[in-house]
Amino acid sequence: MSIKRLLTSVMAGAMTLMMVLPAQARDFRLGLITPPPHKWTQAAYAFAEEVKEKSGGEHNISVFPARQLGNEAQMVQQLQTGALDMAFLTIAEISNRVPDFGALYAPYLVENIDQAAALLKSDEAGELLNQLPSEAGIVGIGYGMAGMRQVMSRDAAQGPADLVGKKLRITPFEPIRDFYKAAGSAPTPLPLPAVYDALANGQIDAIDMDFDSILIFKFYDHAENLMISNHMMFPMVGVVSGRVWKDLSKEERQLLQTSMRKHLDGVIDHFQQQEKLQEQQLRALDKVVIQEVSKDDFATAIAEWEKIWSEKAKSLPGLRQAAAEIKGS
Repeated sequence: MSIKRLLTSVMAGAMTLMMVLPAQARDFRLGLITPPPHKWTQAAYAFAEEVKEKSGGEHNISVFPARQLGNEAQMVQQLQTGALDMAFLTIAEISNRVPDFGALYAPYLVENIDQAAALLKSDEAGELLNQLPSEAGIVGIGYGMAGMRQVMSRDAAQGPADLVGKKLRITPFEPIRDFYKAAGSAPTPLPLPAVYDALANGQIDAIDMDFDSILIFKFYDHAENLMISNHMMFPMVGVVSGRVWKDLSKEERQLLQTSMRKHLDGVIDHFQQQEKLQEQQLRALDKVVIQEVSKDDFATAIAEWEKIWSEKAKSLPGLRQAAAEIKGS
């Protein structure tokens, strides 16, 4: 047999072997900061189960909730090196690295949870994800969210003026820090699992939180005053390490994209559907004292926030236009 015919035979055999070999089994790790009862964590486990099922057991995703792999800044570093495969991250940490994402936290960008859901599913929000590979070394798959932001305080509060000088728990990121500093509060970063005890022992005076977490973790045990403001939405993004992504096959990428987006959309739908019900649950609690405030009450803080972030977040005009179209539809 000639060398040419021998090589042709070997190559044909190799190609046949490649066609019948199963896809390379992969063990992925997904990190997030929320504890097991939280909807984000439940969605992560559901996503992992679906990937395992659809891959015929070839791919396994281990979920690490409640900051088991570190805080979000540490997880982003792990994603950038490829030490962590995937994560569900608050846009908070993303905005610390890619300031354009801070536009999603513009005070009163949207008025309610329905508008927030529509905006996160819009083309304008989707285009922001295109910045992540070059700016942060990660691939953005899609958005999730939590509920609209409210304020709970240990002491009675009729409006923002009653929060001046108060230690108010925030998620550690610049847009919300700047908002509360402009309102005269003392924004105090704390991880979610530490909030209950911090309220109980007076380490903090108030919290920035959504209805869902208020009910799950019973923060009203130590902070009975609820200021319903709906002042910000709270997006989340599902991401894959850029280093990991480049080594995935087309089929693997499609599987992860399709499954993760499905469960991220489910998170959005979940919060959208339950927001009004959870507000009713809180209103029904005798111990909770409710005060409603509006955009006008935060006018000074909003103006100050705009001075800072109109320069940092160039996507803000486009998102405002998209939000205005949603409001008018």
